[in-house]
Amino acid sequence: MNLVILHGRLARDPDCRTTPGGKRYCRFPVAVDRPPTKDGERKADFPGVVAWERTADFVEKYFHKGKEIIVTGRLQTGSYEKDGTKFYTTDVIADRIEFCGSGGVQKNDDVSAPDGATVTDDDIPF
Repeated sequence: MNLVILHGRLARDPDCRTTPGGKRYCRFPVAVDRPPTKDGERKADFPGVVAWERTADFVEKYFHKGKEIIVTGRLQTGSYEKDGTKFYTTDVIADRIEFCGSGGVQKNDDVSAPDGATVTDDDIPF
């Protein structure tokens, strides 16, 4: 089973683009806290997330650096070569993006959720 659930904050604004074939996607890192160590030291991990198509549009419209988020998806590994050096990647491919915490949307925002995204009454502050 390949299932990833992340709860954290966007560490950077989403970088949204379109492939040459016309598919929309957004990349963004999520700051996920590790449990504190025995001496109270706190650290975080910053896994990269990729959202596609309507989920990417949803992320681009409603999420920005520092915004709390829940991502459900799967791990995907890959590789590429640059200047003769091979690089390996591991990303979380988002299947579902959810609001979390306070201030999910602004009062006049269109909150219709695309496939793979969820908006509940608790997320809407009006």
